[in-house]
Amino acid sequence: MPSPYVRRRRLAAEIRKLRESRGLTADDLAGLMFYNRAKISRLENGQSRPDVGEIMNMLDILEVTGSQYDKLLQLTREAAHKGWWDQYGMSIGPRQKLAADLEHNAATVRSYDQTAMPGALQCRPFIDALVKLDESQRALDYQPDRMAEARERRQRELLRPDGPAYETVLDECVIHRLAVPPEAMSAQLWHMITTISEEKRITVRVLMHNAQLPGGFLPQSSFYLYAFAEPGDPPMAVVDTVTTDLILTQRREVVRYTGMYDRLRKAALSPEDSIAFLAQVANRLADQAGS
Repeated sequence: MPSPYVRRRRLAAEIRKLRESRGLTADDLAGLMFYNRAKISRLENGQSRPDVGEIMNMLDILEVTGSQYDKLLQLTREAAHKGWWDQYGMSIGPRQKLAADLEHNAATVRSYDQTAMPGALQCRPFIDALVKLDESQRALDYQPDRMAEARERRQRELLRPDGPAYETVLDECVIHRLAVPPEAMSAQLWHMITTISEEKRITVRVLMHNAQLPGGFLPQSSFYLYAFAEPGDPPMAVVDTVTTDLILTQRREVVRYTGMYDRLRKAALSPEDSIAFLAQVANRLADQAGS
């Protein structure tokens, strides 16, 4: 199944192109369909799941026929599809829902994790510790067990035989600065070591705290790069902020983050040295928890 989110972006671009080719403004199209302008804007920005019947009506109004009609209708059906993540509702959260959607049909996923462990590689004791941290700063707006189930499902989907190649550069500071119990962090590190040792498509590289990054400034936040097998699905970058994710699809912006990732990757430890480092820290934390 293609990524519904990526298909929504493609459909949005096609609708905008169609409207402009007919010499119509967004207000004009809204009037022809008896919609308000905001609804057309949401469709053209890929912000909402399209209704197949409404898009069929729009194509009729715009006098789209033949193979173009069939192509756009198929694109609409794929954009409207609901994935496994939708069954978790609000418990999965918008960020994890977007990540699950993009991972589902990506060929490659690359990430720089500056402030958190990779969401798709977390174990249950670590997730439970994160929930307690979250509770300490706000009232939870999700069910912790359902959220944890969704994150574990996301990992199973990532590890399926046709899943994407997944590589992350993990900043060492995450291991030391995240205030979870040492036994939870030790369990998390061993979980990652086991996962990447058993699945060659998954790679973790640790960026040490004293590693220098030649060639430019330091990254200002975590970010994620997605590439897709289908030529019509362009690569995208998702940039982490405190309150939301910024989604970048402009080629020059994605290229800039790709260059940043290459610098981080080059400065990080090799996969073998990263595993050795993670095992060393996991053992030390386990001893600390035992004492």
